[in-house]
Amino acid sequence: MATLLGGSPWTRIRVLPDFAPLLLRRSSLYNLNKFRNLSVSASSIPSSSSDFPKKAGEGEVRVRFAPSPTGNLHVGGARTALFNYLFARSKSGKFVLRIEDTDLERSTKESEDALLRDLSWLGLEWDEGPGVGGEYGPYRQSERNSLYKQYAEKLLDLGHVYRCFCSNEELEKMKEIAKLKQLPPVYTGKWATATEDEVQGELAKGIPYTYRFRVPKEGKLKINDIIRGEVSWGLDTLGDFVIMRSNGQPVYNFCVTIDDATMAISHVIRAEEHLPNTLRQALIYEALGFPMPNFAHVSLILATDRSKLSKRHGATSVGQFREMGYLPQAMVNYLALLGWGDGTENEFFSLQQLVEKFSIDRVNKSGAVFDLTKLRWMNGQHLRSLPPEELIKLLGDRWKTAGILTQAEGAFLMEAVELLKDGIDLITDADQALSNLLSYPLYATLASPEGKTVLEDKLSEVASSLLAAYDSGELKVALEEDHTGWQKWVKGFGKSLKRKGKGLFMPLRVLLTGKLHGPDMGASVILLHKAGTRSVIAPQVQFITLEERFKMLREVDWEGLNKDQPHLESAVVVSH
Repeated sequence: MATLLGGSPWTRIRVLPDFAPLLLRRSSLYNLNKFRNLSVSASSIPSSSSDFPKKAGEGEVRVRFAPSPTGNLHVGGARTALFNYLFARSKSGKFVLRIEDTDLERSTKESEDALLRDLSWLGLEWDEGPGVGGEYGPYRQSERNSLYKQYAEKLLDLGHVYRCFCSNEELEKMKEIAKLKQLPPVYTGKWATATEDEVQGELAKGIPYTYRFRVPKEGKLKINDIIRGEVSWGLDTLGDFVIMRSNGQPVYNFCVTIDDATMAISHVIRAEEHLPNTLRQALIYEALGFPMPNFAHVSLILATDRSKLSKRHGATSVGQFREMGYLPQAMVNYLALLGWGDGTENEFFSLQQLVEKFSIDRVNKSGAVFDLTKLRWMNGQHLRSLPPEELIKLLGDRWKTAGILTQAEGAFLMEAVELLKDGIDLITDADQALSNLLSYPLYATLASPEGKTVLEDKLSEVASSLLAAYDSGELKVALEEDHTGWQKWVKGFGKSLKRKGKGLFMPLRVLLTGKLHGPDMGASVILLHKAGTRSVIAPQVQFITLEERFKMLREVDWEGLNKDQPHLESAVVVSH
């Protein structure tokens, strides 16, 4: 019959038979029955632990995102933060941000600032943590050392931990022997069963020591992971592990356990690469009588080659994607879909909609492939769905900052955004889109294979008629009348040349824009006309106005072009 131990609001622990007694230095303080086969599953049992420092409200959901400030926020970390945020918000719980900066050599203030900035940019505002505070702080591990030492001493007093005076050389020799015997590299030193006199003798000599946790030599530990189902480990593969280094610094698994317990974390949602850590952490929870949180281990994000997404695959950090011109709402939307869905065909969600739809039960346990092409497409959809005034301001500020426009407002800007938005997926695409519109690569186009086809369709005759329409003022009047004037003029122009459809619009596009393809030709030409009369284009852009384009058309050597004259190469440079 299973026996219930260390009940908690979140976890049931079953102890099943099958464990050899251990020789312990303080066996009277150490409950041998606690560690046989541990099985963890979600339940609701009143807590019996008087040592639990602070308790959340009955049934309150508290989750945490705990990054290390040793680099940029990876998209995998961002997705973990997002899933924690969505779970907390969907359950009216708390989202806690904790900075795990015990790696003093690699942790930096710059990395921490970047992490906070990226999370805020994504809209993942935390309820407790740096800059916000909270009753469970401090929220940086570097500020919690006294707490770790307190619980390490408690474990020592209870007999769950012992001092280990083994040197690095001794430990390396143990590993080598285990390797030769094809055994796991577990600790097999004498200090697990040392006498009090032996320990005091080493202390008197001032020999440095670590704190090691006693691990049962037989049995298994099982947890019921919310995403992965039952997961188990053999305790004989672990060996007694260090919780405090000889320099007094706590080890990761010890810090995490103490932090999660003392911050009353109800659910630990993290990447699957942390799954092996659960074994050590569960043993520490039980030894201290702390309530065990529910665990949910999220799959890795994979590259298209199915390997773990890394820097060698290109941009992988949130900051990089922000600089590349991605929108936070698109990043959040896409990251949510990496391993989760609401069961419908819908792929577009706002952050609030994700909160309303999110369920941890729908998170997939298989790896999710990061598809940059789809992310880019999704960003374009989000960009174009912005309210018009927001999109205009966004692109206007971008163009002014990039030195293309002299002002970030006005009729020209509104028309340019309306004309070009369908070709813009990233904010940074806007620079090239507007620059392309303003450019006039006539000779380069005519030198291309497709351009040659247009050239051979009596392009010179169309150019001659177009110049006549410009010289007479007829075209200028039409452009001043905007779209109605243009449509009326182009219809009459086509009749006079007995041309229509592609036979009319392709040569006109080439002559007026210098390109074979692009956004709506009429709107483009009208905008080019306005750009040349309103001083909205920055001088350094070297924009070629319609007037200058017609001057160039007068100087074209059509016969030379038809004979494939070599001067085309130099003409391309001039046209730019």
